[in-house]
Amino acid sequence: MEEIYRTDRSGIKQEEIVADIEKMLQQYPTLKKVLIIPPDYTRCFSFAGEITQIIYKKLKQEETVVYVMPALGTHMEMSGEEKVKFFSDTVDEQDILVHHWQTDTTKIGTIPARVVSEISQGLYKEEIEVEVNHRLLDEKYDLIISVGQVVPHEVVGMANYSKNLFVGVGGRSMINKSHMLSAVCGMERALGVTDSPARMLYDYGQQHFIDGKIPVVFIQTVTTKQEHNLNLNGLYIGTSRRPFELAAKLSQELNIVHLDRRVKKMVVYLDPQELKTTWVGNKGIYRTRMAIADGGELLLIAPGIGAFGENEEMDAMIREYGYKGRDNVLRLYEQGVFENRTMCAAHLIQGSTDGRFSVTYATCPEKMPQKAIEQVGYHWKNYYEVIQQYDPESMKDGWNKTEQGEEFYFVRTPALGLWKYDDCHVNI
Repeated sequence: MEEIYRTDRSGIKQEEIVADIEKMLQQYPTLKKVLIIPPDYTRCFSFAGEITQIIYKKLKQEETVVYVMPALGTHMEMSGEEKVKFFSDTVDEQDILVHHWQTDTTKIGTIPARVVSEISQGLYKEEIEVEVNHRLLDEKYDLIISVGQVVPHEVVGMANYSKNLFVGVGGRSMINKSHMLSAVCGMERALGVTDSPARMLYDYGQQHFIDGKIPVVFIQTVTTKQEHNLNLNGLYIGTSRRPFELAAKLSQELNIVHLDRRVKKMVVYLDPQELKTTWVGNKGIYRTRMAIADGGELLLIAPGIGAFGENEEMDAMIREYGYKGRDNVLRLYEQGVFENRTMCAAHLIQGSTDGRFSVTYATCPEKMPQKAIEQVGYHWKNYYEVIQQYDPESMKDGWNKTEQGEEFYFVRTPALGLWKYDDCHVNI
């Protein structure tokens, strides 16, 4: 296809989005059956919901059969309220499919252990089965449209492209092992990097098992948020890796905040509509850890947190083993505790600071009590008391001071960026 690239740092207009989507669809004039794969509501600032609505409405007008399958990965199913917020009333409920990562996948190939070992420089040596939701093959779609946001990411370096398939609608082996590989190689070596170890895995899978075999078009977005205003700054559409590369380059420019000094106190707000578990809420840790000083404090204002894992299996594992350090998790891993559930081991490593700085969750006690937070290895404060001093509505993104003169750095939307201090070594 003729690929479409649009960049506007001041914000892409609605009519331009519509025009680009129409230009894409005009290249596929005989579509009878289409699957759209957007992210779920944890990517509510991606513009993917709006883009999905445009595509769905346009194709439905042409009497094309259209289904929408959110790329849940291991996340919980979207609620009715989230579907309405993300897709408005445009997408019919009956056309929204649910991906079950444990049961709905089919194997399309294997990444050999020698390739995995080469990618990880010998740190991880297991072969990896590549799986996708069986509908991608069984339903004979004329076109599969993967819609997603490119942004710094703790596992893959820069999110999206083939990750939307291999994790978003993928299966246990790839999810488990790609996350563990990334954790073993070191999260700080991946964050904000285009060609991270996990990305190399997904690229191998894309090149060997998707390209030329499954009809996928990728729509990649780059967004920014100033206070309460969300802007779409990049829109890249195509079948090659090039749209991802262009989006990653723009995201590295717009979504990475480079600080001139370390932060002794970091305060991060976790939007209750977006982040309801520590599984996703820990983005507040991942995206700011490279800016926090040794011995510093991270305060997560988390009114929506009501669980640890996005499913019962992961929730139980986190409650039992906690975020208690890389060495502790690796010891348990070597004992076989995380067999076939290594994504949890990776998550616990990534959510640990190994004593370099402290993490305090300020939660609503009726949703997530003090005892539960402290049992997994974090400090706790009462949300209702914390917002008396750190009110998200009265703080600005960046450096702030309290009335008592305490200086701190505030991040309102951690999922949209990466904050780092470049000139100091970070122990990993």
